[in-house]
Parts: sequence; C-alpha cells; structure tokens
Amino acid sequence: MQNISVEEVKARLSAGEKINLVDVREPDEHAAFNIGGILLPLGQVQSMQLGAIEDLKEEEVIVYCRSGKRSMQAGLFLETNGFSNVKNLEGGMLAWQEKENS
Repeated sequence: MQNISVEEVKARLSAGEKINLVDVREPDEHAAFNIGGILLPLGQVQSMQLGAIEDLKEEEVIVYCRSGKRSMQAGLFLETNGFSNVKNLEGGMLAWQEKENS
C-alpha cells in the first residue's frame, strides 16, 4: 500500500477529479469534520462489512482517519481482501486541517 500526501489529494479535488475517499473514523469524528469520504469505520472494515465500497475493488481507494494509523490498518485489510489500489492519506485529518490553517 502506498501513502498519498494531503497536498496531492487537495490538488486532485481542486482539479475536479472524482476520488474514492473512505473515512475509517467513527461517526462522531466524521460528523465533526470530513472531506466527503464514505464513512466506513475501521470496525466495520475488519468485520468485512464492505458493502458500501465492494464495487471499488479495481479502482483507486484513498483511506483516511484522524492521524493515519487506523487508515493504515484498514488499507492493509482491504488489500488482503482483494482491493488492488489502496492508498493511505499521510497524517490523516490532523495533517489536512494543519494544511488548511497554514
């Protein structure tokens, strides 16, 4: 699994590119701040409740969380379960918000 930087994702979103973002945080974290990703908490990923993203196995999927640790776990799990192009957002939402405030 590769990492992808906040800058690269922001640039691609700004260019209007359709990106498959998957937020593996908990619902309260997602409600407080999100960047438009599909909410699929890590626990659901690990228990194979992948219905919302099952059709993305052959597409690029960018997973993110608060800091990048849970999304790394989720990304490895997705790869193990047939997802062919998973990327982890480096630094997660902490890095995203830091870039917005700088």
